Order: sequence, then structure tokens, then C-alpha cells
Amino acid sequence: QVQLVDSGGGLVQAGGSLRLSCAVSGHTFNIMGWFRQAPGKEREFVAAIHWSGGRTYYADSVKGRFTISGDNLKDTVYLQMNSLRPEDTAVYYCAEEKEVILTSDPKEYDYWGEGTQVTVSS
Repeated sequence: QVQLVDSGGGLVQAGGSLRLSCAVSGHTFNIMGWFRQAPGKEREFVAAIHWSGGRTYYADSVKGRFTISGDNLKDTVYLQMNSLRPEDTAVYYCAEEKEVILTSDPKEYDYWGEGTQVTVSS
């Protein structure tokens, strides 16, 4: 059974940094992604990585500030978030896609973590 456990959220001031982690068990993953959802808004794409090829894909709003990466030995995916802004405040979810389509569409992802709260104060 696939399990994704995301962690690392917290409260940080604007301009600060956080690193989110997503520990994966039960499956050999192809595409891993991060999404976020702010109160009253739809879930939106943040970043994705093709696990074996290493290709990455970012939302324009985070490009140059966030970095997605993976650790094969630890079966863990990370999201390094720098230069955080108040508008980055949301619950962040990691997700896994069984196919190999590097996509921002949340409907294409099959497994989800429970989410970790990120709050950026101004």
C-alpha cells in the first residue's frame, strides 16, 4: 500500500525559508509533485519531478524560489522553499503519479499525503 507522509511545514517570516519532506513507502514512484491549497481556493500545482530522469517542472509563481528534489536512498522528495511570501501561505501536499506524465493537473496524481501547513507572516 502506497503511503506518502509529508512534513516540514511551519510559521516563517516573509523572506525566510522552509524545506518540506515527503516520505514515500509501498511504491516505486515515477512522478512526484507538490501542490498547495489556501483557504477558499482550489488546489494548485507547485512543482513536480520525474524521479528517474530528474526533469523538473515548476509553477511560474514559484520558479526561481522553490526547488524540488529527491533522495533515492531515503525514498523522500523535498521542496526547498526560499524567499517565502505571505501569498505562499497554504497547506502543502505531496502527490505521486503512477504514469510518467510530468503534469500540473492534480487529477493525474494517484496518491496524496495528508498535507503540512505553511504560514508566512508579513
